[in-house]
Amino acid sequence: MRAGGATALAYPPFAPMPLYAITIFCSAFLLFLVQPIMAKQILPWFGGSANVWTTCLVFFQLVLLLGYAYADLVVRWVPARAQLWLHATLLAVSCLMLPIIPGAHWKPLGSESPAPLILGLLALTVGLPYFLLSTTSPLAQSWFARRYPGRSPYRLFALSNLASMLALAGYPFALEPWVTTRIQSYGWSAGYLLFVLLCAACAWYSLRALPPGDAVPASDMAPLAPDGKPTPGRQLLWVALAATGSFLLLAVTNHICENISSIPLLWIVPLSIYLLSFILCFDSSRWYRRDLVAGTLAAGLGVMGWTLASRELTHRLELQIAVFCIGLFVACMFCHGELARLKPSPRYLTRFYLMISAGGALGSTLVGIVAPLVLPAYFELSFGLVACALLLALQVRREHPVFITLAAVAVLFTIGTAGWGIDEFYDGTILATRNFYGVLRVQEGGADAGRHRSLVHGTILHGNQYLDPNLSRTPTTYYTSTSGVGRAIESMHPTTRHLKIGVIGLGTGTIAAYGSRGDVYRFYDINPAVIRIANTEFTYLKNSDATIETPLGDARLNLEREPAQGFDLLAIDAFSSDSIPVHLLTYEALTIYRKHMKPGGIIAFHVTNRYLDLVPVVERLAEAQRLHAVLVADEGEGALGSRSDWVLVSDSAGSLAVPLIAEAAKPIEPRRGWAPWTDDFNNIVQVLK
Repeated sequence: MRAGGATALAYPPFAPMPLYAITIFCSAFLLFLVQPIMAKQILPWFGGSANVWTTCLVFFQLVLLLGYAYADLVVRWVPARAQLWLHATLLAVSCLMLPIIPGAHWKPLGSESPAPLILGLLALTVGLPYFLLSTTSPLAQSWFARRYPGRSPYRLFALSNLASMLALAGYPFALEPWVTTRIQSYGWSAGYLLFVLLCAACAWYSLRALPPGDAVPASDMAPLAPDGKPTPGRQLLWVALAATGSFLLLAVTNHICENISSIPLLWIVPLSIYLLSFILCFDSSRWYRRDLVAGTLAAGLGVMGWTLASRELTHRLELQIAVFCIGLFVACMFCHGELARLKPSPRYLTRFYLMISAGGALGSTLVGIVAPLVLPAYFELSFGLVACALLLALQVRREHPVFITLAAVAVLFTIGTAGWGIDEFYDGTILATRNFYGVLRVQEGGADAGRHRSLVHGTILHGNQYLDPNLSRTPTTYYTSTSGVGRAIESMHPTTRHLKIGVIGLGTGTIAAYGSRGDVYRFYDINPAVIRIANTEFTYLKNSDATIETPLGDARLNLEREPAQGFDLLAIDAFSSDSIPVHLLTYEALTIYRKHMKPGGIIAFHVTNRYLDLVPVVERLAEAQRLHAVLVADEGEGALGSRSDWVLVSDSAGSLAVPLIAEAAKPIEPRRGWAPWTDDFNNIVQVLK
C-alpha cells in the first residue's frame, strides 16, 4: 500500500516469486562452477602451481567486488526502468564472449610474470559473463524487495550460497571424472545462455510491476528492522569480518595443496566449507550460537597455531587436513555469523553485499598477490590466525569474563605460535626466497666432513650437496648411483660415447654430476629462482664435465615447441614441495616426451611421494602406449642417499634388461581397472596411500 492510504500498486498476477529464486540459484551455480573449469584449463600452462588457483580466486573475488559495486550504484542512482534496460543490454553483449575457452596465444613463453598473465587471460575470456553473474544476487534481491515489499530477501542470499556449494561439490565427483574439459566449457556456456534468458525474464517481470514514472513508494522499500543508516565503523567491521574469512580460505588452501597437488578436489573442499558457513549463518539465526562458536574458535585457533608451527606435525597429512578444514569451518562460522548478526535492513542490502565483497577481495588479494611479494614464506596462515583471534577479542569484549579471557589467551597463543613457526623456518637457513611458484630455502647443517647444503621447496627436500671437496661432486639424495635414474644413466655410459640427457625439474642440479665431457644435460625449470640458486648456492652445474643448458619455462610447453632433442634419457623430476604437477603425468605428456627420445631411450619418472602411489599411474600410461616399464625402489646409499622410487619406461625391453637396471628392477602390478590419466581426466583420490 502507498503511505497515507493511497491505492495499491497493480502488480501483474503472473510475476511468479519463484522466478527470482530460480534466477539467483542458476547464477550462483554458474558463478562457482566456472571457477574450477577455467582454473583446470590453464593450470598446465603455469607448471601446475597451487598459486594458479589462488590467482584465479583473486580474479573472481575482484570481479565479484565490481559486480556488487555495480549493483549498489545502479540500485541507488539509476532509475528502475533504466537499470533494467542497461542490465539486459549487458547480458546480450556478454553472450559474444562464449564459449569460455582460452586461446592458445595465452600460453606463456616462460619469461612473463604469471599472475598478470592469468588475470588478463581470465578478464578477456570470462570477465564480462562472470561480472554479470556476480551482479545477479544483489540486483535480483533488490528487484524482489520492490516486487514483494515487507518480505526479507536475505534468505535468497543463503540460497545463492547453497547453489554455489552444490556446483563446487558436484564438480570433482559428478563432472570432472566423466566430462572432458572442453565439453565442460561448452556445457557451461549453454547454461549461461539459459541464465541470460532467466535474468531477462526476471527483469521484464520486475519492469511490468513498476508504477508509471518509476516512482517507488517509500513503504515498498521500508526497512524490516529499526536500523538506521550503517555507520562507517559498522561498514569497516563488515569488511574486516569478510576479509578474515577470505584470507583464511586462501591460506588454508595453499597449505593443503602445497603437500599433495593443485587439483580441483583440494581447491573445492576449503571453498565448500567457506560457503557452507555462509549458508548456515544467513539461512537462520539458529545456526550461529555466539557463545558456542566463540569458545570453540578460541580453542581451535590454538590447535591450528600449534599444528602449523610444530616440525613434528608437518608431514602428518591426515592431521593437517583435519585440523585446518575443521578450524576453517569454525573460523568462518564466527566471521559469517557475526556478519549475519550485523546485517542491515533490506534498504541497505546492496551496500552490505558490497562491503562483504570488498572484504573478500581484500583477503584474497593479500594472500594471492601481496604475500608472495612481501613474505619470504607461507607466513600468511599464521598471520590470519592472529587476525581472527583479534577479531574474536573485539567482538566478545562486552561478553562474560570467561569469553574475554578465552579470546585474550587465543590472541597471545596465536602470536606465540606464529613467532615459533618463523623461528623454526629460519633455523639453519642461509637464504630464503618466494615467488609465484612457491618458497625456496637453502639450509646448511652437519659438521666436519658431513657438512652439507640443502635446497628445500616448501617443506620437502629437493637436493643435498656436501661441502667437503671429496664429496661435493657425488650424487646424493634421490639421485645416487643405486637410484633408478643413477642406474639408467650409468648403464648407458659404456655403450654410448656421448649422452644427451633431459631433466624436467632442476633442483640443485645433482644429476649433472653424472655428466662426462661431450655429454649435454638439458634441465627444464619453470622457476627462475631455482635456476639462480642452482648456479649460485650449489656447484653441481658449474663443476659438471657436461655441457649444461637451462631453458626457462614450463617443460611441457617448451618440449611442445622445440624440435626433437634426441634424448638418451629424459628424467621427469618436477615437484612443487611434495605436490605433483599432474599435467606432466598424462597420456598426452608421454606422447610429447616420446617425440624427443632416441630409439631405446629411457624416460625416468621420479614418483617418490609420502601421500600418493604414482607407480600404477605411470604403468598405465606405459601400457596404453605399448611401452615397457619397471620400478626401481632404492632405500638410499648410506648417509648420502634418500629413499627413492623411479619408474623407468622405454620402447625397448632390452634397454631395461641391462644388468645394472635388471638387478634392482621390480615388475609393476598392473591396475587393469584404472584408466590412464589424460589432460581431461585424472583421479588423485584413487592414488592416495
